[in-house]
Amino acid sequence: MGYICTPEIDNLKPVTILAIESSCDETSASVCVDGKILSNFIANQKVHEQYGGVVPELASRAHMQNIVPVADAAIKQAGIDLAHIDAIAFTQAPGLIGSLLVGAQFAKSLALALNKPLIAVHHMQAHVLANLINEQDKPDFPFLCLTVSGGHTQIVLANSPLDLKVIGETIDDAAGEAFDKTAKLLGLPYPGGPLIDKYAKEGNPQAFKFAEPQIPGLNFSFSGLKTSVLYFLQKQNTEFVQQHLQDLCASVQHTIIQILLKKLKKAVKETGVKNVCIAGGVSANSGLRNALTETGKNLGWRTFIPKFEYCTDNAAMIAITAHYKFLNQEFSTLDISPTARAEW
Repeated sequence: MGYICTPEIDNLKPVTILAIESSCDETSASVCVDGKILSNFIANQKVHEQYGGVVPELASRAHMQNIVPVADAAIKQAGIDLAHIDAIAFTQAPGLIGSLLVGAQFAKSLALALNKPLIAVHHMQAHVLANLINEQDKPDFPFLCLTVSGGHTQIVLANSPLDLKVIGETIDDAAGEAFDKTAKLLGLPYPGGPLIDKYAKEGNPQAFKFAEPQIPGLNFSFSGLKTSVLYFLQKQNTEFVQQHLQDLCASVQHTIIQILLKKLKKAVKETGVKNVCIAGGVSANSGLRNALTETGKNLGWRTFIPKFEYCTDNAAMIAITAHYKFLNQEFSTLDISPTARAEW
């Protein structure tokens, strides 16, 4: 099946893109005009809190309920109508397959109805390019990006918007998973990662020592840290955890951040690139944001941190990525399928 249409690029005409993000449990839509974000509407799903994690079937159903009103809200917030849209973008991979299907089918249907090109976007590539949204303070190429989320931990070398190379990644668990699993062990409700960050602000990061894996190269590992925390807590009672909750959170968070920054320092040394960014859901963690800024000052890096709303899953990052793909005329056919796991 061919393209819906292949537009001629007119450098004098502003390019308007409607982007859809539905990889997990946030339904989001964004409108981007010439790389400037005009709207970024996000609908969260509260239904998962009672289950202690995202339930894929419930997430898919919630996306089906939210997708039309969310897209409509983003279009209205941007002050445009359907006639202004030049392309439709969507998250193609990775993510929960049912959630991805909702966004993909909506994007395909709208692109077909409007006879507009379709742009498929890789979710992790979009997280990296979220650093390009802020026009006033964005990194020059090349730059390094530490991308940290619930499912991924990567160091990416960005040579251009569409030339991204993963030079380090987790060999087992992601940093975000380490936060959430530790929070569960501590008896904190879902989502636990932000609560660890909250309690850590009042705790002593040196109070307890946990294992830091010694993995060669630029790859990460967090399974040993989770096991270290588990074995430590098994030796304590509930009263101990309650009395030392802030110190425990601070110590766990400090350990995770040190693991991340040690690899990032190594990547800077090996590549010589001193423009350094973070991205992904865990980049909203205040401890990590502060640690990156302080490390950058001490080592002479130029550091960049996306606004909070562009750290967690959102359609603005899909839109900015689609903007560059549009300029490079990287369009997708209608027979493209979403994929739960996909290499770059």
